[in-house]
Amino acid sequence: MAEVLDPRQETAEDAEELEAPTGVGDAVDIDAQESASEEEPAEASAEGEEEATEEEPDPRAELRKRARWYVIHSYSGMENKVKRNLEHRAESMRDQGGDKIFQVIVPTEEHIELKDGQRRIVERRVFPGYILVEMVMDEDSWYVVRNTPGVTGFVGVGNKPTPLEPEEVERIMKRIEEEEPKIDVSVRPGDRVRITEGPFADFHGIVDEVYPEKGKARVLVSFFNRETPVEVDFLQLEKQ
Repeated sequence: MAEVLDPRQETAEDAEELEAPTGVGDAVDIDAQESASEEEPAEASAEGEEEATEEEPDPRAELRKRARWYVIHSYSGMENKVKRNLEHRAESMRDQGGDKIFQVIVPTEEHIELKDGQRRIVERRVFPGYILVEMVMDEDSWYVVRNTPGVTGFVGVGNKPTPLEPEEVERIMKRIEEEEPKIDVSVRPGDRVRITEGPFADFHGIVDEVYPEKGKARVLVSFFNRETPVEVDFLQLEKQ
């Protein structure tokens, strides 16, 4: 006699077979999660080490807070060479006081001058024969600077170097950082001049007043038999 199978039993067995792959997939996901959870602490630890490294203070930055600006003498015309000598010496003697020297500056500014009818921009030293040094003063750093070839001494009272006041430093830095070149004042009141450019080109006149801050002069020219004042750029004037 043939065996009769219960349809409900087959359905239950089929369902168990279909659910088996899902169980395998779940096991794989759990393993991946466990692996990821094991890696996360290592990554967090590495990030923590990087942050700790970045937060370490720079010892020279702390030292620089005590630095002041001093002025040294040098031979006129040798300022840039002395600057290079001092920078090289400070670098090579870092363990002997050179690490206390931070900046060496030869203050310069640009000028516009008129020569042979041509305008040109020239760089001129603000204080010929003098150099500014930002440093922490002690016996070692003093020795590094004072014994640099071309340095003839510090500016100060007696043998004691005197630092510049913050207001003096600010004024000097502002002057050398100006973007607009200065115009050389080549004329004085009473000078006879010829106007070389502009609506009054080729007119002759006498300088009546000079305005250095504006780079201009007031010139009295003869116009329709009358003296007429006109304001002219320094660079448009030629002395007679």
